[in-house]
Amino acid sequence: MVSTESIRELAGPVLASAGLELWDVEIARDVVRIMVDRPGGIDLDALTVASGALSPVLDTHPDVVPEGRYQLEISSPGVERTLRTPNQYRRYIDAEITVKTSSPVEGARRHRGRLLDAGESSIALEPDDAPGTRLQLRYDQIDRARTVLVWGPTPARPANRRPTPGSRLTPGSRPTPGSGAPVRRAASSRAAADPNPKDAG
Repeated sequence: MVSTESIRELAGPVLASAGLELWDVEIARDVVRIMVDRPGGIDLDALTVASGALSPVLDTHPDVVPEGRYQLEISSPGVERTLRTPNQYRRYIDAEITVKTSSPVEGARRHRGRLLDAGESSIALEPDDAPGTRLQLRYDQIDRARTVLVWGPTPARPANRRPTPGSRLTPGSRPTPGSGAPVRRAASSRAAADPNPKDAG
């Protein structure tokens, strides 16, 4: 059965052996998108290595990918990236994120603010529209969450709060050359990289 989780289980160890981290998997009709990362960022060479390693693995497991001809896209998560696992959230403590919940929490499904904490079962957010408060969201309530790139000076915060870097670009999220250029391969004709940068996060 086509499954992002099954692809994660297959791709994770393969990427780790190449010194890369599996960040996310998305399936949209006949496209499989796999986002990879590594300390210092991703370049086109790393994407090509990842694509070459993953293509034969997925070819031998046709049950987890779309039936027939499909397109495999390998890219970096981008500067604004999806957050899914507790470890991913923890890497962005004190950063600005947006969260969409599956049902209303405190009267709304969309929330934006500073990530205060990420535990095993929930995250804590300081909403932008309610400074000084703490909104607790369980992972099973979160439909989608992603980091937000904030340009310019950080808004002033109360004196008892630890200041954050000016742009709030956390370590690991800084764009690197080629980081947005996905490598695309068709299932039956493994071909070349897309030279046009595109933010896949």
